[in-house]
Amino acid sequence: MLELKGLHYQPATSAKPILKGVNLSARPGKPVLIAGSSGSGKTSLVEVISGLSRPEKGTISWKQQILKEAQRRWLCGVVFQFPERHFLGVTIAQELRLGHRRLKGETQTKALSQVGLADIDLRQPPEKLSGGQQRRLAVAVQLLRKPNILLLDEPTAGLDWSVRDEVLSLLKVLSKEQLLIVVTHEPELFKDLTIKPYVLQNGSLSPMEFSS
Repeated sequence: MLELKGLHYQPATSAKPILKGVNLSARPGKPVLIAGSSGSGKTSLVEVISGLSRPEKGTISWKQQILKEAQRRWLCGVVFQFPERHFLGVTIAQELRLGHRRLKGETQTKALSQVGLADIDLRQPPEKLSGGQQRRLAVAVQLLRKPNILLLDEPTAGLDWSVRDEVLSLLKVLSKEQLLIVVTHEPELFKDLTIKPYVLQNGSLSPMEFSS
């Protein structure tokens, strides 16, 4: 189980704290949705959970063990908003191998199969893929790291409706296998996926309900 207790965080670029006592409990198989308007601190919360930023106060625990930033970076995989802008590989194969000394063919094939890209031509550049395929590739890159927690920041941003459905279907499958945390300003899109929806407002999390 992931537990956040009393997280406070103020980025260097902010004149006031963004997170003010955030508390959350989450476990694998029960995806979490965190909604919030632009500037509410959703991305900051992802960065803190994943170990990319350090909170001023509070603790983050996994299986009742308090984790430091380096430990959280090993534990978490993060797909940020518009991840396709950050592809570094000249080809899809190269993109998948980044950060790995050795990558077995069957491991790569499994990750691509998980995201519905089993038949993709690995010799082409990532930029040649459609928007939905690029998001799927970004998820596959993280799955190769075998994270216990997968965090997605606005995974449907900038996609048309047909492609959004592809991504939502993928997330529904992934949510059964690991702890999935999605942050978004469009919570209604995830109504069929989410078990535990929250809203981040005024620096803290509170349960939310979908409109009927």
